[in-house]
Amino acid sequence: MLNVGAIQEGVVLDHIKAGRSMTIYHDLKLGKLDCTVAIIKNARSNKMGKKDIIKVECPIDMLNLDILGYIDHNITVNIIKDGEIVEKKQLKLPKKIVNVIKCKNPRCITSIEQGLDQVFLLSDEEKEVYRCLYCEEKYRGARKKDK
Repeated sequence: MLNVGAIQEGVVLDHIKAGRSMTIYHDLKLGKLDCTVAIIKNARSNKMGKKDIIKVECPIDMLNLDILGYIDHNITVNIIKDGEIVEKKQLKLPKKIVNVIKCKNPRCITSIEQGLDQVFLLSDEEKEVYRCLYCEEKYRGARKKDK
């Protein structure tokens, strides 16, 4: 049986779709943090069949939970303090995400101006659709001129 020790302070990301933990590891930039990380792949789950789990021993403010909500809002975030779970957070789709995805529009200002943040807003929560802030503003401005 696999035994991964308890952490004293940090987060446990649970209910990750099987095989997605390494993507989340890279998206959260966990390799750049000076903290302990344990990745458990393909753990048995009554709810999901198989799941991945990530344990991160670091202060919670070092992690960007908005990115997690975008990647998979079904992940459960367990906040650990003094070796005990003090809070369980259910993620939701963030209304705004910055520098997570890139605009595919070749005419977008973010394609030309290298220093600009890639800002996307949730435009359809049901379909989980995000739109580039800059392209959407330009589009809305053009529509107003047409009227």
